[in-house]
Amino acid sequence: MSIFDFPTEVLEEGRIKFLAPELGAFKLSRCEYAPSKAPVFYNPVMELNRDLAVLALRAFQKVVKRELTVCEPLAGCGVRGIRFAKEVHGIQKVVLNDINPIAAKLAQHNVELNQMSHRVQVLNEDANLLLSKYARPRRRFDYVDIDPFGAPVGYVDSALRALRDEGLIALTATDMAPLCGVYPQVSLRKYGGRSLRTEYCHEIGVRLLAGYLASTAARQNISARPIFSHSADHYVRLYALCDYGAEKADETIGNMGYLLHCFNCLHRESYEESMPSFPRQCAQCGSRLKSAGPLWLGKIFDTEFCSSMKNDIANRQLRNEKKVSGLLSLIEEESDSPVTYYVISKICDEFDLPVPSLRHVTSQIKRSGFEVSLTHFNRMGFRTTAPASVVTEIVKKASKQDAARSR
Repeated sequence: MSIFDFPTEVLEEGRIKFLAPELGAFKLSRCEYAPSKAPVFYNPVMELNRDLAVLALRAFQKVVKRELTVCEPLAGCGVRGIRFAKEVHGIQKVVLNDINPIAAKLAQHNVELNQMSHRVQVLNEDANLLLSKYARPRRRFDYVDIDPFGAPVGYVDSALRALRDEGLIALTATDMAPLCGVYPQVSLRKYGGRSLRTEYCHEIGVRLLAGYLASTAARQNISARPIFSHSADHYVRLYALCDYGAEKADETIGNMGYLLHCFNCLHRESYEESMPSFPRQCAQCGSRLKSAGPLWLGKIFDTEFCSSMKNDIANRQLRNEKKVSGLLSLIEEESDSPVTYYVISKICDEFDLPVPSLRHVTSQIKRSGFEVSLTHFNRMGFRTTAPASVVTEIVKKASKQDAARSR
């Protein structure tokens, strides 16, 4: 019999067992989103997110080589934070918090279930109030993880103040419609940059999130440098190292700018100017350019950090091991590639062509003397140093050749 007055079930993830709402009991119709109907928020789809968070925190601990204090101010039933305590070496203390008293009670139950009371503290406060209490020197956290339902922007300022020098911050954004260009005005209002509905809109979403973080951090004389990010399912996720100092903050702000896109010929270019007077016409076809930004134009992956995460997968007891490994391999491959990516199906839609194989297209680009890599953002996407005119011509040629072979 459950100790709570709603249906629950015991589940396993990573190296922990935990009690969670039995989501099927709260879903009255097929179209309903069960996690938002339950008394405590728990989303099983985010297991991949939590797996990567554990790997990222382990990689971070290897870099800083110190005991870590961790805060998850929006903890739900506490799965992520308890996994940190159980699966990451060198964790001194984890502070879990949720403003929902039922969630805090459930998280405390799960802490005790996993015998982690000596390392994990559970609180029931407003997230920003809690973070503000840890904003003074020698109380700050090494790692703060903000994973809300929707946009993380309301918590970033207080999270940065609660983060120590050379700390790591992680942000999840699930409001993909504004970030991916469906509501560009909402993106401008929330993230300080206009989004654009292109084939690489998920990367634009990551870069808008990174740009908001870098700008917010700079106002506190803190630099925020992305070292890992990913897009999966219904969200984007960003990890950034934060260092104190006005000069460092100025350096990171230098990575802000705009992406210009031509919807006629698919040409794109970046423009690293904070006060832009960028061209309004496409240099390739003369059509009017559209812009996204201001946003982050610097790297959104660190190759060494990603490699450290990938090499640590073995013996992690991850249910999604194959998926995690494949994702990290793709990110490692694209980590040093150019900004933005192409999607073969999008190009074929533009020119009313059958879709050729990804391998055929990328091999032809390599033979033409350009660098090319796959991307985790889209299974039919690739990054390349080739200009859009070359890419479209190669796709057209590959499409005709594949169509001829299939006859």
